[in-house]
Amino acid sequence: MKFFKIKRQMNIYIGNLDYNIKEEELKELFDQVGEVSSVKVTIDRMTGRSKGFGFVEMPNDSEALAAIEKLNGLTLKDRALRVTEARPKTENKNYNSYNKPRRYED
Repeated sequence: MKFFKIKRQMNIYIGNLDYNIKEEELKELFDQVGEVSSVKVTIDRMTGRSKGFGFVEMPNDSEALAAIEKLNGLTLKDRALRVTEARPKTENKNYNSYNKPRRYED
């Protein structure tokens, strides 16, 4: 029986992005440090523009850590980037599935 090692990708949070940033621009920036698996700039549904943050996935942990160290604080489009390892998404028990505050306690 063969066992396959599942390789975890490091998910990196990028904050303080310019509201007009494109995913391609972010990918080009991180490609300078290492291999990039995916890039996602979070878009506001109402305005159609960036919310000012995004995520980059990198398959190599050492390259990802190097990217965090090298790019954190870097100025891009007149904004100092905040680059850190992304925290896992948590469930907010104070809001229901429609993103409305709950009217009662669990």
